[in-house]
Amino acid sequence: MENYSFNSLVLQMQGLNLSQEAVYPFFFLLLFCYVFIMVLNIGIVLLIFIDKSLHQPIYLLFCNLPLSDILGNSTSLPRLLVDVLRPPSERLISYNECVCQAFTTHVYGTSSHTVLMIMAYDRYVAICNPLRYAAIMTNKMVIKLTLSAWGIALVLVGILLGLTIQLKRCRSLIMNPYCDNASLFKLSCENVFINNVYGLTFTVALLTSSIGTMVLTYSKITVVCLTSKSRSLNNKALKTCSTHLVVYLTMLLSGFTLIILHRFPQFSDYRHLLAILFHVVPGTLNPIVYGVQSAEICRSLSKLFQSKAIKPSF
Repeated sequence: MENYSFNSLVLQMQGLNLSQEAVYPFFFLLLFCYVFIMVLNIGIVLLIFIDKSLHQPIYLLFCNLPLSDILGNSTSLPRLLVDVLRPPSERLISYNECVCQAFTTHVYGTSSHTVLMIMAYDRYVAICNPLRYAAIMTNKMVIKLTLSAWGIALVLVGILLGLTIQLKRCRSLIMNPYCDNASLFKLSCENVFINNVYGLTFTVALLTSSIGTMVLTYSKITVVCLTSKSRSLNNKALKTCSTHLVVYLTMLLSGFTLIILHRFPQFSDYRHLLAILFHVVPGTLNPIVYGVQSAEICRSLSKLFQSKAIKPSF
């Protein structure tokens, strides 16, 4: 039975359908993931900020990725942790808070693509134009790339949510563990044709430019590696590009699956679980993959721990 409530300022979250026995194990698992994500990503950002040897374009651009993960997880997981412990009738959220959560969720998803695109450009310049790398990837260029990555995400998502909040609402049940644009415009009984068209155009444009950038840059990198006899160049390309591709494919696969499952209401339980994994998996893997693969980050961490371990003797 549908819950009709015209322009209600308080919404109800459907949340997760968990058995009584699964509530606390799931809560502590999600809490562990949240703390793990926050500690790792904040630690990576602070490490890059503190260690001057990491003030290089690749690490300064990569720094945007943990910032995006922090943004995406800090607005969705704490609320979800609280809702897990509440009965369904008490999972309430204000409309304004729901819109803010949807905005940050979509900025997180969009910026993940745009940040990985500018990182792909950095790898292309480093491997295909190594002699001009320092001249091209200046501090000014890093700032321009960073601002463009976040600016595009903010503008596109701003328009997306701007169209949605203009709709009159006749429902108050959010059919998702957290708020997103699709859940918000499903509250409306008005014609959402424009919202669907813009949402589809937005998604297609983002994915096309994202995948196109990856295919173009990595095709050129592959050609350079195949025609080069330098083993050091090939090893460098394999190490840095494989890391980048693992992170990109993880994010792309989780996003694609979530978009597809939104079209099939009968798989709502799987979609709810995947909606959480969309935040948790990239946020957990990104710092691990880059931290393990990057010799400079590992060296910086080792140096930091060694300096903490050495105590002055009097």
